[in-house]
Amino acid sequence: MKRLSILGSTGSIGTQALEVVTSLPGEFQIVSLTARKNASLLADQAVEFRVSAVAIIDDSAAAEVQDRLHGTGIEVLSGRDGLLEIAGRDDVDLCLNGLVGGVGMAPTIAALDGGVDVALANKESMVMAGAYITELAKKKKARIYPVDSEHSAIWQCLVGEDRAQVRRLILTGSGGPFREWPKERLAQVTKSQALKHPNWDMGPKITIDSATMMNKGLEVIEARWLFDMEPQQVDIVIHPQSIIHSMVEFTDGSVKAQMGVPDMKIPIQYALTYPDHRSSEWDRLDLTQVGNLTFEPPDLEKFTCIGLAYEALKRGGSSPAVLNMANDLAVYAFLDERIKFIDIPVVLGKALADHPFVAHPTLEDIEQLQVWTGRYVGEIMKISRKDHLSEEPIGSASA
Repeated sequence: MKRLSILGSTGSIGTQALEVVTSLPGEFQIVSLTARKNASLLADQAVEFRVSAVAIIDDSAAAEVQDRLHGTGIEVLSGRDGLLEIAGRDDVDLCLNGLVGGVGMAPTIAALDGGVDVALANKESMVMAGAYITELAKKKKARIYPVDSEHSAIWQCLVGEDRAQVRRLILTGSGGPFREWPKERLAQVTKSQALKHPNWDMGPKITIDSATMMNKGLEVIEARWLFDMEPQQVDIVIHPQSIIHSMVEFTDGSVKAQMGVPDMKIPIQYALTYPDHRSSEWDRLDLTQVGNLTFEPPDLEKFTCIGLAYEALKRGGSSPAVLNMANDLAVYAFLDERIKFIDIPVVLGKALADHPFVAHPTLEDIEQLQVWTGRYVGEIMKISRKDHLSEEPIGSASA
């Protein structure tokens, strides 16, 4: 029986992971769970799966968790320290990191440092500290299993292959809800429109990343580190049907694709049961019902976040980390309706261009840049909509 910890158990990835666990009785023991602030659901999950420990990041919700779990013998931790304590414990075989945003980086590092394999749905970990994390995993002889559908697809396509014979990776993307919109119309995008993804059921932050196509840019950076590829070996193609989840092209011109219905439980299950493809009751792919599969290049003029991601990867050093930090802040500002949709890439471009660049950032450097980015983006957001932030040039970041 495989022992699991799930970070972010009340979120989209976490709840679906627990569905997978429930569908495979006797395969897993859930040892610990963490959540940001959903105390009620976390307590219910803890009791249902008979866990040993939980952590709730929001200190204000800790009392409710303590009260609901009183008398169960379940250990309750709180705050960021509680999250890192759970992540760093070596009483599990696999840690599933389903946290959203830059907050997920430190727990990834804590788990790997404890020699625990990580099923990674938090792409921001690799974006912010890809070099450090890959080296740490090697040192600790721990493995990283991709959970994102695109990276899981590449992972599956590479099984049994000689990496030296890989020419390029091809990440597919649906294009999001605004694929067919003219660029000019993006100025009128509302929060509700941006949260309506055409294919995938995801949390709000990731859904907005899909709408801006920043998710695809972050996935390019993540793929560079997960699969040890050069930036120019990672391409993007728009595939609106979301049936082919990504592809690998080899040096002889052949291309392997991984296909399936757009259901995150499939890549989650593969990461949890690797190297096996266990039987499941999830929806099956029926190509006769799918019809046509279409592909098109990404519109880099309309979705400028993609170009910013490639630019950050090209610059290297601290650039991807700052891009990711600024994106976290800008997306939540949009969700709070403090900035416009088209302000998001403007904020990212400014932070990327103006940040104090560090060629070989340490974890301490990244923490300091987190503070700098928070202050810098906060100053940018003091500009009201009347001052037309969206009409300002992105600056040298796009040069």
